[in-house]
Amino acid sequence: MPAPTALRQQPEYAIAAANVPLPIDDQDDELLLDTAMEIGEVQPVVGAEDSEMFVDEEGKPRFPAQKNINGPTKIENRKVPIPPHRISPLKASWAKIYPPLVEHLKLQVRMNIKSKCVELRTYKSTTDPGALQKGEDFIKAFSLGFDVDDAIALLRLDDLYIQTFEIKDVKTLQGDHQARAIGRIAGKDGKTKFAIENATHTRVVLADSKIHILGGFKNIHIAQEAIVSLILGKPPGKVYGQLRTVASRMKERF
Repeated sequence: MPAPTALRQQPEYAIAAANVPLPIDDQDDELLLDTAMEIGEVQPVVGAEDSEMFVDEEGKPRFPAQKNINGPTKIENRKVPIPPHRISPLKASWAKIYPPLVEHLKLQVRMNIKSKCVELRTYKSTTDPGALQKGEDFIKAFSLGFDVDDAIALLRLDDLYIQTFEIKDVKTLQGDHQARAIGRIAGKDGKTKFAIENATHTRVVLADSKIHILGGFKNIHIAQEAIVSLILGKPPGKVYGQLRTVASRMKERF
């Protein structure tokens, strides 16, 4: 029996295991920098070719700008009814109506005489998701009586609206009283209507007892106040004075 203080010999299988070299992956790797990889250079992430993500010098991911993939998810149709008294002007002005819809909004448009409506449809080349609504507003503005040149502004500007109200919404008038109110709004040879349009930068259409105003939100409010004053019987001279004041304020504002 060996003494307690004698050195204990390791078994043979332990000695054989100690002589086996360690695998290369378990050893500490050294960081090697070559000439192609310098500090501050952006390196692409391996296996991220589809996402095109890059890592900067601080280790933060950098993504490229998102591509414009907006487009209609499905084919949509829209029908805009045309009043009978606007069919003839629609035929006469059709050569000026469809080019903005086809070239600018990339819509398919058709004039259906049998059903008295204009049909709009999106297709694969349509990129603006709001193109169908803009086209409908454009055709609807023309059907209300606005000129083509004025209605085209709805396609190019986003802050234009159409406000419609009737004379009976302001004051109940019948017979000759209503006719005189319409005459006060129009004026001699349309002088009063043109003054309201020029002072407020709007367009006004008088369709019997209905009044349509095309313009910006604040401009429509100013024009509507002037028309309401005329309906209530205010003299045109006082309305002109108010319009001059409003026009001067708008020039100072812009």
